[in-house]
Amino acid sequence: MSNPSLGILVVDDAKFSSVMIGRALAKAGYTDIRFASSADNALALLAERPANVLLADWLMPETDGLQLTAKVRQEDAKNGHYTYIILLTGREGVDVLGHAFDHGVDDFINKATMHEQLLPRVLAAERLCGSLQRLKEENRQLAENVATLEQRNLVDPLTGLGNARYLCQRLGSSLRQMENRDTALCYLHIGLPDVPALRERHGQAFHEELMCAVATRLRQLVRPLDVLARMDDLHFGVLALVDDLASCSPSSFKRLHEGLNLKAFKTSEGFISLKAGICLVTLDASGLPLDAQAILDRASALLPSSYSTGRIVPLRVKQPA
Repeated sequence: MSNPSLGILVVDDAKFSSVMIGRALAKAGYTDIRFASSADNALALLAERPANVLLADWLMPETDGLQLTAKVRQEDAKNGHYTYIILLTGREGVDVLGHAFDHGVDDFINKATMHEQLLPRVLAAERLCGSLQRLKEENRQLAENVATLEQRNLVDPLTGLGNARYLCQRLGSSLRQMENRDTALCYLHIGLPDVPALRERHGQAFHEELMCAVATRLRQLVRPLDVLARMDDLHFGVLALVDDLASCSPSSFKRLHEGLNLKAFKTSEGFISLKAGICLVTLDASGLPLDAQAILDRASALLPSSYSTGRIVPLRVKQPA
């Protein structure tokens, strides 16, 4: 039993041939049938609405069936769609047909036996289109599930540190804690501006090796209770809760700054020196209300100044009186 809603586009420069194909398809119960007299006309119709099955004459003026197939496949790749393409041809021979299959054609109908082959081939295409549609839906659901898992993930898979999401959660928790207790917060935002050029020069494997080396160095430099996270390919973050802001000045983190800037990292490409910019955002209860993203945004805005001065750039957050 045919599916009336199967989208079929018939492409043939011979009007008589298109009419005959259309009548046979309509008689079999198909209702969504469109016609094009050229490849360009077909592409315009497909741009308006994709088709499930494309029936096209191999030999057409200007753009033939193989060239049309190549263009349709390009559009399919952009749109996440798959068009089942059947060429109508009088050609025969394994070499000829093999060449066409290599160019993305799905099936053929020999014009000499059109009446016998048309409906069985279209019915076969319909079954395959149904299977492809189910696979596409399953892939979509799988992609959604993967995205959901990524949204819940709090660990950077490369270094084992917390990721940006984890740091935001901990920042938010620390801000809520500050509302109820007389404590202060220090956030260090660390940028590595040399990394993109090093990755381009030495490759992705080296980049991952270097990131792991930086993570190991930072673990050695921060306090055991500090929160350490890898934000992305260029940035790390350190969150520290302190009793008061007197213990949260740039000099308090001199060891960390020197540990990144003055001591080279041992890698498979030899010892690599990095330039690290660090900015320090501090606040106590007088700086509230403030959310985690606002802290991260202010810290990011300070990094260019740290790069240019070679120092830890501080910012004390206070709400206007």
